[in-house]
Amino acid sequence: MESLVNNGREVILRDSLQTGGNKIFGSIEDLEKIIKEKSIRHLDFKFTDFAGRWHHITVPASRAGENLFAQGVGFDGSNFPGLKSLESGDLSLVPDLSTAFIDPFRTEPAVSFICDIVESDTKKPFNRDPRAVAEKAENYLASTGKADRSWWGPEFEYHIFDQVYVDNSPLRSGYEILPGEGQFEGLPGLAPSGGYHAIPPEDISADLRDRTVSLLEDAGVELIYHHHEVGGHGQVEIEVQFGPLTRMADVVMMVKYFARMAAHTAGRQATFMPKPIFGEPGNGMHFHQHLFKGDDPVFFDREGYAGLSKLALQYISGLLIHSPALLAITNPSTNSYKRLVPGYEAPVHSFFSLANRSAAIRIPKYAVDPEKKRIEFRPPDATCNPYFCMAAQLMAGIDGIINELDPEQLGLGPYDINIFDLEPDQRGKIRELPASLQEALDALKEDHEFLTRGDVFSEEMIEEWIQIKHDHEVSPVEERTHPYEYRLYFDC
Repeated sequence: MESLVNNGREVILRDSLQTGGNKIFGSIEDLEKIIKEKSIRHLDFKFTDFAGRWHHITVPASRAGENLFAQGVGFDGSNFPGLKSLESGDLSLVPDLSTAFIDPFRTEPAVSFICDIVESDTKKPFNRDPRAVAEKAENYLASTGKADRSWWGPEFEYHIFDQVYVDNSPLRSGYEILPGEGQFEGLPGLAPSGGYHAIPPEDISADLRDRTVSLLEDAGVELIYHHHEVGGHGQVEIEVQFGPLTRMADVVMMVKYFARMAAHTAGRQATFMPKPIFGEPGNGMHFHQHLFKGDDPVFFDREGYAGLSKLALQYISGLLIHSPALLAITNPSTNSYKRLVPGYEAPVHSFFSLANRSAAIRIPKYAVDPEKKRIEFRPPDATCNPYFCMAAQLMAGIDGIINELDPEQLGLGPYDINIFDLEPDQRGKIRELPASLQEALDALKEDHEFLTRGDVFSEEMIEEWIQIKHDHEVSPVEERTHPYEYRLYFDC
């Protein structure tokens, strides 16, 4: 069957109302037919802003026959910090037809599309569109001749609570979590760090996760599994099948939306905050990744350390040597660095190792087949913009390949030990990851040339990213009196 090509992608409509299978259609007329058969009333255009949050515009399904999928829908980009300035804010959204899925959370049937942001007059890709940045990174990889595609598998850790109350005013500040699970207010349940692979009745969110992943599968997201995570107060995890970079960034946006909406419709709240509860494990978003050239897995070498090729070790070196700057994009919140502390399997040092969960890069021991040989970059979390996050990781890895960096010569490992068993002077020789967002932003300011190659990120984008993060997040948090300071200093 001939298929319509939109922005270079085959058109696939995910039929989530009936069978959960794929429907390939070859024209807008076919789309109109499906709209009629499924009684679709609305077309929902979703797009990602500079910070990595979804927004949407909805148009009547009756407009599908217009030139909608070529011209798109206009919007004011100046409303989103980092996209456009007020005096030149006009942008347009062009839906990527290959991303279509029926949104199960809308009362009236609606087909959702993830959109590309384009210039409103020329319809050329907008250079700050997160999806455009991700695609440029993929193209840059192919241009190197070292590999022609990257394959990604993000992991999703998050918390599900009954209710969260937040109060921030000059005279009152704090939050209260009603977890609904685990030990609290004298009730029995999972211990604070005793939830790993717990079963019902202690795992009270199993049914909610079942619904979440079933809806994701209906929308075309392929799943591996889901389970309860270590945190006893509602920490859970979903893992998805691997895919190409831009597609998996789309999947990140979909998983976060589906997880939050499934919880919302059940009268609960889901959060991907890196560290929502003091003293308990935080939520990371580890990224498994590997490269291919044609059908050849270029990360594999049977004779190499942990089955890794020289090229894979160079890629690892690029990620680790640039990790201080990289974390300004992969861990771009003040809360991120409350997770990256010793004692919770979250990395605080920049090294790699086989099956070592304290390493910034872990080599999964179970991935032994050539096509499955990969690395796992463990610092990132879900406060990132996934398009920027994966693009930046890829660019750092490519830089390591281009410069033929050697991790052993750079002191980056492998360290197949628990580094916290080392004497302080020995551990001090291993590079540390940034301890705060400001520290990461300072590192990015000094080290970002690797991101600008191939015009993937621009100097102006990076400058504005640093400025926005400082002005909108670092400074407001630093300037506010913390509730715990009253415990420490009120009686001074």
